[in-house]
Amino acid sequence: QVQLVESGGGLVQAGGSLRLSCVASGRSFRNYPMGWFRQAPGKERECVAAMSWSAGNTYYGDSVQGRATISRDGAANTVYLQMNSLKPEDTDVYYCAADLRDPLPSSPSIYYSASQYRFWGQGTQVTVSS
Repeated sequence: QVQLVESGGGLVQAGGSLRLSCVASGRSFRNYPMGWFRQAPGKERECVAAMSWSAGNTYYGDSVQGRATISRDGAANTVYLQMNSLKPEDTDVYYCAADLRDPLPSSPSIYYSASQYRFWGQGTQVTVSS
């Protein structure tokens, strides 16, 4: 059974940094697309960052461009999201996602779509105080 478990969330002051981790079990995601999304109550899930199966391509949401870095440790079956210069508007529940339904995505837009991912973690809360 595939399981994704996020950690690293918490309360941080504006301008601070956090590194979120997502550990996968039940299957190796070493060579699969991975993503980080966030969602506030009543809003759609928004892509923060994503990476292709080879990690050769990375994608970032406009709101975090230049402040976020997605990376992978294949041996540890773990994906990270480093967030810097955090703002109060970054406050959300952050979710890890793995494996696209489309094995050969023809467009980067697919990586930004929550509906395209097959597996999800339970989320970790990030709260940024002003």
